[in-house]
Amino acid sequence: MLSDIQIAQKCKKEKITDIAKKLDIPEDYLELYGNYKAKVDYKLLKDYADKPNGKLVLVTAINPTPAGEGKTTTTVGLSDGLRKIGKNSVVALREPSLGPVFGIKGGAAGGGYAQVVPMEDINLHFTGDFHAIGAANNLLAAMLDNHIQQGNELNIDPRRITWHRAVDMNDRQLRNIIDGLGARTDGTPRQDGFDITVASEVMAVLCLASDITDLKQRLASIVVGYTYDNQPVTAGQLKAQGAMAALLKDALKPNLVQTLEGTPAFIHGGPFANIAHGCNSVTATRMALKLGDYAVTEAGFGADLGAEKFLDIKCRMANLKPDAVVIVATVRALKHNGGVSKADLGKENLAALEKGMPNLLQHVDNITNVFHLPCVVAINAFPTDTKAELKLVEDKCKELGVHVALSEVWAKGGEGGIALAKEVVKLCEEKNDFTFAYDLDMTIKEKLNAIATKIYHADGVDLVGNASKQLIQLEALGFDNLPICMAKTQYSFSDDQKMLGAPRNFRITVRNLKVAAGAGFIVALTGDIMTMPGLPKVPSAEKIDVDENGVITGLF
Repeated sequence: MLSDIQIAQKCKKEKITDIAKKLDIPEDYLELYGNYKAKVDYKLLKDYADKPNGKLVLVTAINPTPAGEGKTTTTVGLSDGLRKIGKNSVVALREPSLGPVFGIKGGAAGGGYAQVVPMEDINLHFTGDFHAIGAANNLLAAMLDNHIQQGNELNIDPRRITWHRAVDMNDRQLRNIIDGLGARTDGTPRQDGFDITVASEVMAVLCLASDITDLKQRLASIVVGYTYDNQPVTAGQLKAQGAMAALLKDALKPNLVQTLEGTPAFIHGGPFANIAHGCNSVTATRMALKLGDYAVTEAGFGADLGAEKFLDIKCRMANLKPDAVVIVATVRALKHNGGVSKADLGKENLAALEKGMPNLLQHVDNITNVFHLPCVVAINAFPTDTKAELKLVEDKCKELGVHVALSEVWAKGGEGGIALAKEVVKLCEEKNDFTFAYDLDMTIKEKLNAIATKIYHADGVDLVGNASKQLIQLEALGFDNLPICMAKTQYSFSDDQKMLGAPRNFRITVRNLKVAAGAGFIVALTGDIMTMPGLPKVPSAEKIDVDENGVITGLF
C-alpha cells in the first residue's frame, strides 16, 4: 500500500496557470510560485463584486482522536466528487502548521487519493505566509519592548503585557520564559512567553481582513498590554501597524493549488480551532464563492469548536450564510468516544461504537437545532473499518432521520465522494433559517453561557482566577459587544479531554479572558488549554527525511 506522500509524488500535476483557467482567473491576478503554486490578488474580489456567489458548504466533524479523522480528506474528496457529477466546485482550506506536521498528527493536506498538491510544499514552508505572520508578530513584540527600554512614554506596565512572541513549532520550552537579562542595554527583564504562530492574533487578523486597509486598521487595534493606570495599549500607539502590514502584504493574497484530480483549491491562513477561530481566510472563501458554483470549506477539529466559530464569528463578520454542513464521522473516532484506547481502534468493537454514537448525534443536533442548518453525516471509511461497523453507524443515523452518506474518498478519490456529493447538492437546494448561537448585545457572561449550554450541553460557566476581574475590565473598556472565541480541548465537549461521548452534569471553567481587538473577538481560555503545544514522546519529525535528490519521505 502506498503512503500518502508516495501517492502525492506519483501524481501528474497540471500547471497552475491551467488550474487558474478552469476558474477563468485572468493572468493579471496571478503571481506564480513555480509551476504548481500561485497567489491570487485579492483585488479580484472587487472586480468580481457583481458576480453571484456559489453555494457555501461547510465540512466539520465529531470530536476527534489525537491522530485526526480525515476532515480535510473528506473536504477534498467531496469537491472532487462534485466535479465528477458535473459541478464547478472549489476547495477552500487552511494552511498546515509545522507544529502538528512535526508533532503527533502529521500533515494536513488530505490523505490517500483525496489530497491537495504539491503536498510536501503545502505541509512545509508553502509560500511563506506563516513566516510572514511570525515576523509581523515578533516585530510588534520587539517594538513593544524597545518602547519600554527607550523611556516608556506610554507608561506601559511590564507586568501586564499580554502580547507574546510566536514560533510555528510545538516547543513547550518557550511557554514561559524570562527575557531582557544581561546588561542594562540588553532590555528590561520581564516574564514573557511564546505562542505557536497559528494562535497569534496576527494570524486571526490576516484571516479576517478584507484588504490592506482593513488589515492595517485591525493590526493597529491589537491590544498588547496595559498601562500602570489600567488603560489598554495598542499596536497603533506603538506605530507598528504600517511595518507589520508591509511584512504581510503578500501573505494577504490567497494561495491557489490543486487536488490530485485537478480541482482548484485555495489554501490560505491556518488558525487552530482549539485556541483560535479555526477557519481559512475570509478572502479565500469569498474567492471560492465567486469563482465556483460550490465552495467547499472546512472548520478545524470538532463542530463544537471549528464549526461554532465559523458560524458565530466568521459568518457574522463576513456576512456569509452556509447552504449545507457536512459532519465527518469515523468508526474509530466513535469507538474512541466509546472508551476504546488509541492502540485498539483498529479492532472491531460494536458495543463501543454504539456507546460513542451520542457524540455524533449531539453535533448533528447542534447544527440542525441551534444553527438551523441542513446537514449530512459523512462516514469517512478507513481500511480497518468492518462492514458491520459501517452498517451500524449508517443504520443508527437513519433510525433518527439523519442524512448519511458513506465517503470512500481516501481509497477512491472523487469517485468515492459521489454519493456524498449528491447528498450535498440536494441539501443546498433546501431553504434554511441560519441562526447564531447568541446575540452580540448579550453580556460577555451570557455569551459564554450560551455557548456552554447550547453547544457543549454543560450546566454553565464558572470564572476562576483572574477571569472575573478581566470580565469587569473588558466590559468597562467597551469590548462587551464582541463575539466569543472559546479556547478548549478538541477531544471533548467539556474542557476535560477525558470526558468523552456526550457528557452531562459538568461546568465549563474559564480561567482567562483576553481581548483580541484586532481580530474582533474575546478569547476565553478554558480548562488547561495551552497556546503553545508540546511535542509527543515520539514526534513525527523523527520519521521525516530527504534524500540526495530532494525527495522527502515520512511526511505521512
